[in-house]
Order: sequence, then C-alpha cells, then structure tokens
Amino acid sequence: MPTKRDFYDILGVSKSASADEIKRAYRKLAMEHHPDRHGGDDSKFKEIGEAYETLKDPQKRAAYDQFGYAGAQGNPFAGGGNPFGGAGGFGGAQGFEGFDFSDILNQFMGGAGGPFGGGGQNRGPARGRDLETTVAIDFLEAVFGAEKDVTLTADDTCEHCHGNGAEPGSSLKQCPTCNGRGQVTRVQQTILGAIQQTTVCPTCQGRGQVPEKPCTVCRGAGIQRRTHTLKVKIPAGVDQGTTIRLAGQGAAPRGGGAKGDLYVAIRVRADRRFERAGRDILSRATIPMAEAALGTEIQVETVDGPVTLKVPAGTQSGKVFKLSGRGVPALTHGSRGDHLVTVLVETPTKLSAKQRELLEQFAADSGKKGFWKH
Repeated sequence: MPTKRDFYDILGVSKSASADEIKRAYRKLAMEHHPDRHGGDDSKFKEIGEAYETLKDPQKRAAYDQFGYAGAQGNPFAGGGNPFGGAGGFGGAQGFEGFDFSDILNQFMGGAGGPFGGGGQNRGPARGRDLETTVAIDFLEAVFGAEKDVTLTADDTCEHCHGNGAEPGSSLKQCPTCNGRGQVTRVQQTILGAIQQTTVCPTCQGRGQVPEKPCTVCRGAGIQRRTHTLKVKIPAGVDQGTTIRLAGQGAAPRGGGAKGDLYVAIRVRADRRFERAGRDILSRATIPMAEAALGTEIQVETVDGPVTLKVPAGTQSGKVFKLSGRGVPALTHGSRGDHLVTVLVETPTKLSAKQRELLEQFAADSGKKGFWKH
C-alpha cells in the first residue's frame, strides 16, 4: 500500500481538533486548491477531500486514529498486519473470505445498536446534506456589503407530495421491512462470536412509514432535483475566505425531514486602487519632488470618494498618512478601520536647462555643490 500523508497534517489541524475546526480547515484549503481557481492543484484538492471525508465521520476518524489509513478504509488489518488473512491465517481458504471488519468497527466505535451507539428506537427522517458554493464580489462590495443572487441545483422538497413521498389523497403505512421501527437488526457470526448490528432501514430511510401509493412525481422519494435562485445578503466588512451560513437552505433529505445548511464562501476580486490589511485600506500617491519639498494638497481616492490630503513641506518618500475611519467596518460592531496613504516622491529623470540651473543653485546654497553634476 502506498505511503499516505497524515490526514491531520493535510488539513493542518491537531489530533484533538473539534469537528468544527476540521470543517473550517477543509473549507479554507479546498477553496485555495480548487482546480477551477487560478493556481489550484487537483491532486492537493483530492488529497484534502480524502482527509476530510475520513475525519468528518466520527466512526471513520476513530478507526483512523487507532489503525491509520487501513482502518479508515474499513480494514484495520490490511497490508500485512492482518492476523486473520494471508498465508497461515484464517482468511481466504479458511472460510472467512469476504468478512467485513468494518462491521466490527462500526459496532464498537459507536454505530447504531452497538455497545456505544444508539438503541433500537425509530430515528426518524435524516437531515439533508449541507451544500457549499462560492460567490465573487468586488472590493467595494466587501467593504459596504451587497446582496447577491446564488443559483443552486440540489435535492429539494417535492412540491407535489410536500416531501412525504405519498401521492396526494393517499396515506402512509407502516414499513413492512422494519415494522415501523425505522431500523433493522441483523446478527452476523464472526470469529469473535455473534455480533448484532442495527442500521437505518433501507426501505423507509428511518421514518418507519412508507407511502401506500408512491408520489407520481418523485416516485416516493419525497425530493426532486431542482434549480432555484436565492438572494444572499453579504454583510459589510467580509474578507476573502469569509463563509456565510444559511440555515435550512441546503439539500432536502429523502422522505421528508429538515434541510441541510448552505455555506457560501466569499471571494473578493482585487482592486487596482486599493489593498487591504485587516480593517485598514492601503493605497499610494505619487507627488513631484518640488511639491514634496514645498508642501502641497492632493486628491486621494478612497472607498468613500475623493478626499483632500494635506502634504506638509519636507515630506520624504515613503511617508504614510492616515485617513481615520475610512477603512473597512468590523463585522461585529461596524466601527471602521483607517485608510493609510503612502506618499512616493517622484524624482525627475529629464531636466530643462532652467530646471538644472535652479537645482544646481539649490545644491550650492545647501553646501552640496556639484551633487547634481554627472
């Protein structure tokens, strides 16, 4: 088996990281390395996805923590460490071929019906999947906020049966597979003895009921694949990589139940006039050498429009001036940062005879005669 990088290292989190920390790390890295993004890396994107798929699932994560990559794949004894397989073991010709060790892991890592899992009650309909999308906004929209249309194609509640999967006018009946429990139990004989495993009923998807007459539109699933557009309010002060959660705007589950959430990642387009450093906005202004020496007033472009900036006499190149309260508002309380203007003094490259004469006179008066001569 090829050597695999540690999944925690791939996502840049510790082994004690919470589920939320793992999810945030995944979203950030997935957006950074997405193949459709400039500079994206398909192999890294797949590697990040594989790590997340394992660590987001408590059972797979527990198996990975104990057995490594092989455990995450459902066989903790793969690759030569299997005491029950290969020559001299109990696999293959010894009668245990096809035995699924993931069943044991599921049982002991908290699976439904296991010693650490749930009981045999009706679990009810599952929650729908969370969805993710990206919205691109301009620099000024990130500063002041905006409202954007987002178009999604996802599983949505069937409008004909309103999600219960039954043709209107008909009703639901007890699921014949699980007898209304929403779960099914099976006993498997293993080398460790008889193991009982309880899983979600495949017929009713945990509801305990099935339609007497399936919906003619969704065929009893309770969901339809639909494209719809919703408006997303972008708050003032968002930055590159900010994620907005829209509760209940994700995918609908089969057979009814709550929808998942929609996570909208923000991508901010660059603006040639401005840069951003936290809540501060940065820009540059160039002035002639003479005006820097004598002092002047210049017009500075800000996100609020042009502002007059007084440049005092003797200003050196690289001097930074602060325009208070003209930066980016905070997401929480709305107070704004500052706009920092770096003034660059432009040295002339071509001089007329008169200009050269005046500068040489200036140099002489300053005790630096000959400074401007080549």
